[in-house]
Amino acid sequence: MYSILAVDDSPSMRKMVSFTLTGAGYHVVEAVDGQDAYEKAQTHAIDLVLADQNMPRLDGLGLTRLLRQHPNFKTTPILMLTTESSDQMKQAGRTAGATGWLVKPFDPARLIEVIQKVMR
Repeated sequence: MYSILAVDDSPSMRKMVSFTLTGAGYHVVEAVDGQDAYEKAQTHAIDLVLADQNMPRLDGLGLTRLLRQHPNFKTTPILMLTTESSDQMKQAGRTAGATGWLVKPFDPARLIEVIQKVMR
C-alpha cells in the first residue's frame, strides 16, 4: 500500500483529502504544516507528498526545497494542492522541485488520477 503525506493547515481540508485518498486505497499520514510534514517524513515511509502552499512555520515551497535536499526524497513525487493558481507560483513550484500543481477546490477523481499518473 502506498503512503501519502497530506500537508495542510486546514483541518477540514486534511480530512477531505484523507477521506478521498483512503477511499482509493492509500495510507495517509497527515501533517499540519510544512515543518510538521518534514519531521514526519523523517519517521514514515512516504511514497508521495501532497502539500498546500500557504501554511504557518514552513510553506509548501519551503517544504519542497527541504525534501529535495534530503537523499530519501530526491525522486519522491511532490504535488502542490493550493488556492494559488498564478503562473508565477507554478513556476516557483517547478523551480523548488514540485512534480505537479493542483488548484483547490479539488475534484476527488482528478486528484486520484494525477496521483496514479505520477506514481508510475
